[in-house]
Amino acid sequence: MSRLIVISNRVQPANGEGAGNQGGLAVALSAALRESNGIWFGWSGEEIETFTGQLNFQRHDGVATATVDLGAQDIEEYYNGFANRTLWPLFHYRIDVAEFERGFAGGYDRVNARFAETVHPLIEPDDLIWVHDYHMIPLGAELRARGVRNRIGFFLHIPWPPMRLLAALPNHRQLVQAMLAYDVIGFQTRDWLDSFLDYVRAEMPDVRIEADGSLFVGERAIRVIACPIGIDTAAFRASAREPEAVTAFERMRASANGRDLIVGVDRLDYSKGLQERFLGYERFLSSRPQALGRVFLLQIAPPSREDVQSYREIRSALDGLSGRINGEFADVEWVPIRYVNRGYPRDRLAGIYRAARVGLVTPLRDGMNLVAKEYVAAQDEDDPGVLILSRFAGAAEQMGEALLVNPHSAEEIADAISQALAMTRAERQRRWRALMDGVEERDVLWWQRCFLSVLASGGKATVDA
Repeated sequence: MSRLIVISNRVQPANGEGAGNQGGLAVALSAALRESNGIWFGWSGEEIETFTGQLNFQRHDGVATATVDLGAQDIEEYYNGFANRTLWPLFHYRIDVAEFERGFAGGYDRVNARFAETVHPLIEPDDLIWVHDYHMIPLGAELRARGVRNRIGFFLHIPWPPMRLLAALPNHRQLVQAMLAYDVIGFQTRDWLDSFLDYVRAEMPDVRIEADGSLFVGERAIRVIACPIGIDTAAFRASAREPEAVTAFERMRASANGRDLIVGVDRLDYSKGLQERFLGYERFLSSRPQALGRVFLLQIAPPSREDVQSYREIRSALDGLSGRINGEFADVEWVPIRYVNRGYPRDRLAGIYRAARVGLVTPLRDGMNLVAKEYVAAQDEDDPGVLILSRFAGAAEQMGEALLVNPHSAEEIADAISQALAMTRAERQRRWRALMDGVEERDVLWWQRCFLSVLASGGKATVDA
């Protein structure tokens, strides 16, 4: 096979430091890189005074990585600024917290140009290049400007917003024009793909759209596909049986003291619907007094991007909301919410998931949401828990046997919790089996093969998504 060059904002070799906690994405990309003797390129995560372009090469378990440090201004404008204060909120339908600063956009373009300039010498004529996520949208165009004629694919891990929302971005047409430099563009769901095509139809009349999902810019074809990512199902399933997971399971069961555990695991982010989740759980408690003392919510929410004001605000709001709910309903032997601002290794999470009667996954908008799939994979098939899932998560397109809810409705969340806790074992088993079949069939390695087969085939391969 052709050598693969993976380019992403951060580099996570599957067998590097902390490998036991790496997710399925690192596993899938590392497997493809190892097979092709490829290279994973991206930002090191380190800050230096000014950008130098000096590459740091490493190899872990057969996976070669090449990383570059960024200057302080680069990080502020490209990463904290345009990526996470402009694109992230806008693409998650939160225009109210999006910040449109000319300096952010300039830094974003500048850093993508620097990435292209740095990685360009590493690219050989037959390499396949796979670029990942919203940090790197202009990278393909920057590589083309430097004479790269290789096949280049791009995969967006987050939602693509509707046309009218994207139009709020001052340089929206420039951003989409840059995407047309790629040969294959992948989205998590058909919904996000259709939103992209709606924009192209309305704003780019020179682009021809064919029924098979191809775009034509002149004679050049661009394949646009929906190819949903999965988890490393076999590995996660196995991790639920590891000693650390078994210990976590037993400790959670002992800590529950006969009560039903509801679990939520989310990065602390306004897109995850945590405030709405707490309000839905509060509605459940207030409308069903018989449940008081018999159930509790464990919300694990490790903080992220704490140097961004909107993230500090959501943490403050959740601190106040959890305190108010506990103050209203708790007694000396029971608190309704255990709210934890730290992360846990994947094997411990697997044990916690397995102990939970309900998995509560209610983002306001998510590209996919792999926690939903991890919760299903961790369950005991003889006595599985119930997944409650936002209909606005990308995973909802594949996971129709979950209890789907509108996360903006406290009543729907409350009703779903009640339904999940009352569900018979036979129905729980039936729903779990259908969900698990999908999680096993469309795992992260399926996703990797799905995308790369289209990229390597010149867009001729079919996608069974």
